[in-house]
Amino acid sequence: MEDRTYTADAEPGDSVTVAGWVHEIRDLGGIAFLILRDTTGKIQVKFEKDEMDEDLVETGLNAHRESVISVTGDVEEEPRAPTGVEVTPASVDVISEADPELPLDPSGKVDAELPTRLDNRTLDLRKDEVKAIFEIRAEVLRSAREAFRDINCTEINTPKIVATGTEGGTELFPITYFGREAFMNQSPQLFKQLMVGSGLERVFEIGPIFRAEEHNTPRHLNEATSIDFESAFYDHTEAMDACEHVVKAAYEGVAENCAEELEALGLEDEFAAPEGEFPRLSYQDAIDKINATGELDEPLVWGDDLSTEAEHVLGQEVGEHYFITDWPSEIKPFYIKDHDDDEEVSTGFDMMHPSMELVSGGQREHRYDRLVAGFEQQGLDPEAFEYYTKMFKYGMPPHAGWGLGGERLVMTMLGLENIREAVLFPRDRQRLSP
Repeated sequence: MEDRTYTADAEPGDSVTVAGWVHEIRDLGGIAFLILRDTTGKIQVKFEKDEMDEDLVETGLNAHRESVISVTGDVEEEPRAPTGVEVTPASVDVISEADPELPLDPSGKVDAELPTRLDNRTLDLRKDEVKAIFEIRAEVLRSAREAFRDINCTEINTPKIVATGTEGGTELFPITYFGREAFMNQSPQLFKQLMVGSGLERVFEIGPIFRAEEHNTPRHLNEATSIDFESAFYDHTEAMDACEHVVKAAYEGVAENCAEELEALGLEDEFAAPEGEFPRLSYQDAIDKINATGELDEPLVWGDDLSTEAEHVLGQEVGEHYFITDWPSEIKPFYIKDHDDDEEVSTGFDMMHPSMELVSGGQREHRYDRLVAGFEQQGLDPEAFEYYTKMFKYGMPPHAGWGLGGERLVMTMLGLENIREAVLFPRDRQRLSP
C-alpha cells in the first residue's frame, strides 16, 4: 500500500490511510470507537453514527476483532484518545475478515497457557509484550554480530547435515541422506576449528544446532540457536575476554535501542548492562563455595559435574555473570586442551548467569597425536573423524573458542520463565508443529 501511513506517524491535520488489525471496538450508542493496531502502535477511529454514512459505520463496527482493515480519513487531536489523536473515517475497507472465535486473545485481557500460545504463535505475537521479546532477540543478534566484527571476526556458515557427531552418537538426530545415514549437527565445533587453520583465522557463526536429548525442562530445546566463536592464536583467557565483550555488547545494544520493548515487558526500570569484569572462579573454588553453603544433600567432590541445584546455589553466592575455569579434564570433551603443567586440569571454561550456564568453551588441542589420543580415551573412533583430524597434520595453530546459547541469553536477559518464550516455533520432545 503505497499511500499507507503508520499509526505512529499520524499527526493532527493529516489525511491518512492507516491499515492494520481491529484491536478493539467500543460502542457507546450514538458514538463508537474502533482501535486499529499496526506494527508501530494503535490509533483510535471515531464513528459518529448520526453524522456518517450508515454503510460506512456498519462496515467498521461489524468487523470482527483481529480482522485486517484499512481506514482513510482525517487525523484530529483528541486528548482522551489512547494516543492523543483519532481518525474520522471517510472510508473503511475490510481486507481480511477474522473468525469471531479466536483461539487466544491478542489484546491480553484474557491470559492463555503457553501451549495454546505456541499453537497459535501468529496471534500470540500480536501482543506487545510477546512481539517485544523477538524485537529484543533481533537486537541481541545484531549487537553480537557487530561485537564480533569489532574484534575482526569473519562470519561463516557450517553444514547442519553431517556424517558424524561432534561429541559422539548418543545425542544425534539420524536422517537418511541419499541412502546413507547422516545426522543433524550438534554443534559447528569441528568445522569452526578447521576454519581457524585456514586463512580466515578468527570466525563466528550464529545458527541452529540439534540435540536429541530427552529433556523436558523450561531451559532445554532440541533445536536451538548457537552463537559460536573460534580464533587462532588465542588461549582460553583471551577467548573468555571475547565472550565477555560479546555478552556485554548484546546487553548494551538492548539498553540503547529497545526502550519501547523493555517498557512493554515492564523492565524499563530494572534492565541494565553488566559492568566491570566478570569474576573468574576455578572449578575447585566453585565447588568449595557450593559446599560451604551446606545447601546440597551431598557435598561435591573433584570430578562431579554441576547439577541445576548446584548452579543455582553458586549463582546466588556470586550474584552476577561469571566464569568457571580449570575444569577436570575427564568431564570436558576430547578437543579441549589440558594445562601443560597438569593433565588432570583442562583449559575448559563455562560462562554462567546466576541462574544457569550460558557458554561452554576453552582452548583446543591443536597437536595431532594428542588429539587422536583424546578420541580414543573417550571411546570415539578417530577414523570416523578423519576429515577433521587429518587437517591437524598440516599446521594447525593454537586456538580457542566457545559456544553461547542464544535463547538462554535472551531468557536470562529478560527473566523469562520458559526458554520456549524466546523461540518463535520451539522444537522439543512433544512439539514438532507448528
